[in-house]
Amino acid sequence: MVEAPSPAPAPRGPLAGIRVVDLSRLAPGPYCTMLLADFGAEVIVVGGGRAGVAIPEFSRGKRHISLDLKAPAGRAALHALVKTADVLVEGFRPGVADRIGAGYETLAAFNPRLVYCSLTGFGQDGPRALEAGHDITYLALAGVLGSMGPKDGPPEAPLNLVADFAGGSLIAALGILAAVIEAKTTGQGQKIDAAMVDGALSLMAMHWPLWKTPHWPARGDGLLGGGAPFYRAYRCADGGFIAVGALERGFFEALWRRLDLGEPPDHMRRDLWPEIERTLEATFAGQSRDHWTALFTGTDACVAPVLAPDEVWSDPHIAARHPDSGPNRVPAVPRLSRTPAQAHPLDLSDCTAQVLREAGLNDDEIATAAVPSDPAGRSGLDWPPELR
Repeated sequence: MVEAPSPAPAPRGPLAGIRVVDLSRLAPGPYCTMLLADFGAEVIVVGGGRAGVAIPEFSRGKRHISLDLKAPAGRAALHALVKTADVLVEGFRPGVADRIGAGYETLAAFNPRLVYCSLTGFGQDGPRALEAGHDITYLALAGVLGSMGPKDGPPEAPLNLVADFAGGSLIAALGILAAVIEAKTTGQGQKIDAAMVDGALSLMAMHWPLWKTPHWPARGDGLLGGGAPFYRAYRCADGGFIAVGALERGFFEALWRRLDLGEPPDHMRRDLWPEIERTLEATFAGQSRDHWTALFTGTDACVAPVLAPDEVWSDPHIAARHPDSGPNRVPAVPRLSRTPAQAHPLDLSDCTAQVLREAGLNDDEIATAAVPSDPAGRSGLDWPPELR
């Protein structure tokens, strides 16, 4: 007798049982919902239309469907799906979601406990709310970009990590989790206005008071801005770089003595910084990056090699903590001892029929609600864009 196949394993993780409908595209929204999926949330990505598609690297652990939200049948299908959801994430400019039947007031009428997160660059109000922007735009307005880079060159953006992902995705995820917890108690959802420019402002909380002070007098100067010789990177003999972060006195003394440079000077005296910098520059230029890496391994001098992206995954510490990770499979973080996050498999197949059937639609309704995923005529950005 052939046994029946075992049922699929139940969702695991601290967010198991939480259903998320994701209308967002490209980067901040999809990264936010990937984090939720890593912790066990069921994430249903709603695609279709002319917008760009979500980045595949952020699509693991999600199911993908395609709806025509400009048609009544597509909107009805979304409404049926929302009735079963705990969270909805969208990244449209203000007013767009309302025009396609996906605004908060409309959806909350179907599901009063829905947590609705609008993740945008400028937020839902203000003079720039309807303008387009990218990470560098929000950094510029938040004072972050104007504080980064060398003092003798233009400001430099740290990829799109600060506004898109830290100020956008992570802050949105925090707001979603807070609102979901509250909704479990009250039975009432709410709308989250997560603006990347707001997140960038918040991330600067430690630094605002130091601007134009001796600790941070200008871009490219100060304790953390590149002016302190004990908190910067140095070129080595092989062209590689070594990063020094010996901010505290004990760490600086460990650095100086490990380099056999004699009695450590008072590194908080700004008038000594030029001489300290010249000494460290000349010293690190005398040997390769790997020589210095080996010399400082196991010490408390806060010294590390500056690794290129293709070197990271072979670093002994990274490899020990994340042996199954790599450039196409970043680890699921942070670690939880009892209900850990998991980097679920990537499946980009079209699950429209299956998901809508689960939501109670019949085959005719599914056929009229769905739209094939067709990149032709898209107005959004696919990533990476084709370079010519």
